[in-house]
Amino acid sequence: MSLSLDLPDRDYQWLQLSGCWARECHIRKRNLEPGTVSIGSMRGNSSHEHNPFLVLKRENTDEYQGEAIGFSLIYSGNFRIQAEVDAHETLRVLAGIDPETFSWKLDCGESFQTPEAVMVYTDQGLNHMSQTFHKLYQKRLARGCWRDRVRPILNNNWEATYFDFTEERLVEIAAKAKECGVELFVLDDGWFGARSSDRAGLGDWIANPARLPRGIKGLSERIEALGLKFGLWFEPEMVNKDSDFYRAHPDWIISTPKRSASHGRYQYVLDFSRKEVVDAIHQQMSKILRESKISYIKWDMNRSITECYSRVLPPDRQGEVYHRYILGVYDLYERLIREFPEVLFESCSSGGGRFDPGMLYYAPQGWASDNSDAVERLKIQYGTSMCYPISSIGAHVSVTPNHQVFRNTPLHTRANVAYFGTFGYELDLNKLTEEELVKVKEQIAFMKQYRETLQFGTFYRLKSPFEGNETVWMAVSQDQKTAVVGWYRTLNCVNASYTRVRLDGLNPEYCYRNKNTGLCHYGDELMHAGLITSDDTAGQVPSDALPPSDFESRIYVLEVEES
Repeated sequence: MSLSLDLPDRDYQWLQLSGCWARECHIRKRNLEPGTVSIGSMRGNSSHEHNPFLVLKRENTDEYQGEAIGFSLIYSGNFRIQAEVDAHETLRVLAGIDPETFSWKLDCGESFQTPEAVMVYTDQGLNHMSQTFHKLYQKRLARGCWRDRVRPILNNNWEATYFDFTEERLVEIAAKAKECGVELFVLDDGWFGARSSDRAGLGDWIANPARLPRGIKGLSERIEALGLKFGLWFEPEMVNKDSDFYRAHPDWIISTPKRSASHGRYQYVLDFSRKEVVDAIHQQMSKILRESKISYIKWDMNRSITECYSRVLPPDRQGEVYHRYILGVYDLYERLIREFPEVLFESCSSGGGRFDPGMLYYAPQGWASDNSDAVERLKIQYGTSMCYPISSIGAHVSVTPNHQVFRNTPLHTRANVAYFGTFGYELDLNKLTEEELVKVKEQIAFMKQYRETLQFGTFYRLKSPFEGNETVWMAVSQDQKTAVVGWYRTLNCVNASYTRVRLDGLNPEYCYRNKNTGLCHYGDELMHAGLITSDDTAGQVPSDALPPSDFESRIYVLEVEES
């Protein structure tokens, strides 16, 4: 175990971040009773189901006040976090590698290093606890040149093309993105080997000449000639049986001899507990990075581990495979980071299947969920912010109907949610109307102006999507002179009440101008009386007004009037 803490009473609520693919990090609460409660993973990755994070909070603790203790495990593999209340009403918390899937043989004189765990105590509410995690992980866990840089605004081609693209189509998408103000174009899955679907190609990290006749080198040079940076997708831990890599090394997958090997998405997991396997993948990836103009890597992992067995370890050491696998993943990251320190890495595992502090040490941002629907993302990003800084949360504007929930949401709401993350677009901008393109250009200009505050300011959760029809959050600049408030209403209302929301983190003596209304209010007024958020749903909608609709949102920018 990495952590063991005894507490003198059990008067806490247990708060966890749980879900599954496409609805990660939903907040779940329960009261502690005698017995044991736990969360964990035995999948080989920290998982979509349970994030390696726990909060114990007093019953009256909310976002603004009260005691809470946060626990976070800096690890990306199998884990367990549990709390046990004994017969004497005392409480013990344990966190570490999952014991059911782990053993490690130590010979005389050898040692084993457990993953680190972080514990944060507050008596000032959940926002204060989260802000402590944010500062710690943003400045003392994330590292490298991208730790303190605002994130580039990107356009990823995945939902625009899936596997159906050519070099010319990609350049056409990138050119329109550049015209709109995008800074980075990312080529996702489908560029390598015989990859025309998810049934083939993984492991063969060589450009498909039929699609990319100039290779990645040529494409990256064309993208940079447009004035954009270029990014590339990899899934280095996986292989398809229909690949040259597998045909050359069929014994390099994780599988149990004389038993059926299960595939997921037609792919198998490479045995990263073996150095020669990591070496071979590193050789392919580093060659592409050396030869091409690549500024960003999206590192994906689209299935968990099954039939966990390594052919090079004896039977009494098979309990080491899961952990050795994660050490192999970390090793490949470390090698690439040292060789290519200017490359921005983004971790991904079918979305948030490995969104954890262990990954954050290597990749300062992660794709929070494959679900890009703005309404669903309110819960996902709200929950994720309990532990992880806004600068680490990958969030994009995608098409409508959304490809996960098939919902139509307004373009401005999709952007207003994605602002509170790394921000980008997951669509072909050529397919938008001229009116929509004008809005996209405005969105990108807004993000460029305020991303320092949004990504590196102090973040506050004000209204929870888990508790009502409205969600509100905000970010305040370090000097407290700029605040950006995100307000979201899921379903429309009729003849509704007048509404306002009390803000937080402002300087009570500063006078802030609301850029939406032009009115000025002092910080103490905004924090105690509140920001008015009423709209035409309060009372009768005027005949000359555009009626409000479902999935409405607004961004309020408050800036100090300089004398």
